[in-house]
Amino acid sequence: MGNMISNIRLQNFRSYGDASFEFEDGVNIVVGPNASGKTNLLEAVTVLTGGSSFKARDPGLIKFDRSWARLDGQFDSHKRTIKLVNEDTVMKVYELDDKPFKRLSLERTVPAVLFEPNHLQLITRGPKTRREFFDDILERTKPGFKALSAKYRRSLAQRNALLKIGPTKAHKQLFAWNIRLSELAAQIVAARLELIDDINKTISKAYSNIANRRSKVKLIYDSAVLQGSQRLQGQSLQQGLSLQQYSSRLLSRLESGVQDDFRRGFTGHGPHREDIIIWLNAQPAAATASRGEMRSLLLALKIFELSLVEKTRQQRPIFLLDDVFSELDSVRRRHLVGYLKDYQIIITTTDADTVLEYFSKSAHLLPLYKK
Repeated sequence: MGNMISNIRLQNFRSYGDASFEFEDGVNIVVGPNASGKTNLLEAVTVLTGGSSFKARDPGLIKFDRSWARLDGQFDSHKRTIKLVNEDTVMKVYELDDKPFKRLSLERTVPAVLFEPNHLQLITRGPKTRREFFDDILERTKPGFKALSAKYRRSLAQRNALLKIGPTKAHKQLFAWNIRLSELAAQIVAARLELIDDINKTISKAYSNIANRRSKVKLIYDSAVLQGSQRLQGQSLQQGLSLQQYSSRLLSRLESGVQDDFRRGFTGHGPHREDIIIWLNAQPAAATASRGEMRSLLLALKIFELSLVEKTRQQRPIFLLDDVFSELDSVRRRHLVGYLKDYQIIITTTDADTVLEYFSKSAHLLPLYKK
């Protein structure tokens, strides 16, 4: 199934009443002032390709005061439609070549990689930002990971609900949820560690190329459940400890820490509390890296993500850049552009000239105007 997007129609989607856009295979530059709908257009592409928005839940996608929204897109030889209808709750239907689906499995999504300004705060923000960033990569590259995450969240919600009931009523039921949570948690951590291991193989070289100096970058998984220094340095679970060992250790923590959990009213240990720390030249980047170094780290991670999505899906992903060119200096822009020549790209910007000088004049311009 080909994945180049050639056109899109937005009806009652975000700020759009009814609008259509055409894209070309190479570089597409969406240019317009703030509040002209640039990000909303990019968001529509991510909803069509992957089934969900990077900014809002489904109810927020329907234009204010409307009861439905619809997106139609043509991708090479197939078409995709997403319909959202607000009837008490929002119902979402996917149509691929006119066949309806209630959900999109990974195989039915179109590979796409997004780079947006919030990503530039990946290193300085809290652990939740990093967990979501790396789990999102896994959801788009590892079959079954999205369903696994959903099961873990449901089990966690059940355990947290019991904790709020209090020890007298909840104790008997807790053990079954502790076991369930521990088993699912071990699978999530195994997938995260495998991804970190993969990233660590190439990220130093990618970063050194961008920064134009030899540097050592390492991602470290930070978990109170893990042994020694409570960190596992990017090795797979098979190398460090088995799935069963992680599961047993977490189960032990959940059992021994249950009084603390009752007092807090939530579960204090597990993958939902763990972190991925990025080290640059043997120092935690959050504490020591300059703004420029952080941007180089992010570029290196995005370049890795692009290649991983391409390798696992065996298709070139569409690359979507939401106003990040203005956040990068000329050296980093050139490095990014150097990796992009073989991809379909959609870039949003308030200043087309800033982007155009890095691409051939054959770039396709889509001007937007303030609504």
